[in-house]
Amino acid sequence: MIRIGNASGFWGDWPQAAAMQIRSGPLDYLTMDYMAEVTLSIMNKLKTRNPEAGYASDFVSDIGDLLPEIMDKGVRVLASAGGVNCRACAEGLLNRAEEHGIKGLKVGIVEGDDILGQLRGGNWRDLGLAPFDPAAEPIDEIAPRLLSANAYLGAFPIVEALRGGAHIVVTGRVADPSLILAPIIHEFDLSPTDWDALSLGTIIGHILECGAQSTGGNFLGDYWSVPRPELMGFPIAEMDGPDRAVITKHASLGGLVTQASIKEQLIYELHDPEAYLTPDVVADFTSIRLTDDGPDRVAIDGVRGKPAPETLKVSCVYPGGWKITGEISYCWPEAVRKARAAGEMVRKRVENRLGPDAIEDWMIECVGYDSLHPGMVGDAPEPQEVVLRISARSSDRAALEYLGREIAPLVLTGPPGVTGYGGPRPRASQLLAFWGGLVSRDKIEPRVEVLG
Repeated sequence: MIRIGNASGFWGDWPQAAAMQIRSGPLDYLTMDYMAEVTLSIMNKLKTRNPEAGYASDFVSDIGDLLPEIMDKGVRVLASAGGVNCRACAEGLLNRAEEHGIKGLKVGIVEGDDILGQLRGGNWRDLGLAPFDPAAEPIDEIAPRLLSANAYLGAFPIVEALRGGAHIVVTGRVADPSLILAPIIHEFDLSPTDWDALSLGTIIGHILECGAQSTGGNFLGDYWSVPRPELMGFPIAEMDGPDRAVITKHASLGGLVTQASIKEQLIYELHDPEAYLTPDVVADFTSIRLTDDGPDRVAIDGVRGKPAPETLKVSCVYPGGWKITGEISYCWPEAVRKARAAGEMVRKRVENRLGPDAIEDWMIECVGYDSLHPGMVGDAPEPQEVVLRISARSSDRAALEYLGREIAPLVLTGPPGVTGYGGPRPRASQLLAFWGGLVSRDKIEPRVEVLG
């Protein structure tokens, strides 16, 4: 049997999860997902400022502290923490191993997803990029402004690193389920055309990739029935073979594993249930069969798959102007009326000073009343307090900086009842725009190396 656990659904997930997964029961593989469309652009910015940065530094610190236990227990770690600087991430882990007196640690790196240099260099024509949205800006127009451009790699380059003896594998942008699929391919010696087994592994990856979202976190079914959420257990997949798995968690931890919690995760980010496209396979979610296998144990089998697509997803991010957000609170009586009046007052004051076109988009909300479902509050009772949140977007950073100066004066020049105002004046920050498309997989060349 192999046991594959996950301890991170995004960069910034619960820092205790990895240690709890490793210390609370048997585990063969620990996976950690760090990537999102915006994450790589942030890492590119960090690397621009410091050539030694550009990866998830907290992965190095968190896993670095656990290296003695990881090596002692034989747990292999797979993480998309390498960002745009996998080598620096790997070297950071090797340095931590040296600090612990650990010898023989091997760290694999998987690169080749980063095509930013090719696009900036004008080679976008050779890649044959095709946008998802025909109305999107042409790639040749945004190429000089790109902050990041990454193709989504699959599981087989990770498998190559595992077969090269890597104890830890760090990657750039890979498809989220591929992190979990890789050890399944490795352990059961799957071929690139074992479509049904690859599909099952992909669906297992989809269940595990968001961490505790499949074990009681963010659970719509009945969150208040989730046991000990302060000790939330993260998901684990147990497999005796490539055609069946059991989703569970460490028994000593909180959370729950039920068909309901699994099903909620299965429909997360699901477009076409008959054709869930990944770099490794096209998975058929309509073929999934779930059965109870005991307390906090759900078995999954019956999964069918289809040949992998000929294209890979590409995610590009470029500057999209500037934004600003500021907040101020108003108390009862007439909290909503006062907040709305104050929001409109700021808008008019800015437009009187800068003109009606300086700010391209406004969003003025009453948090606590109608910010999540505007226009749907109906006959909701008057709240005792609300937070006025003013957000705006513009290509003119200076205009937004001026807007930031107009919020504090509401304390003395606006409606009565201001409370809770404090903190620094809001500042404009850069907005990031997304360009998504497809590229022929034969144009992308993964690179695998094992260090140590």
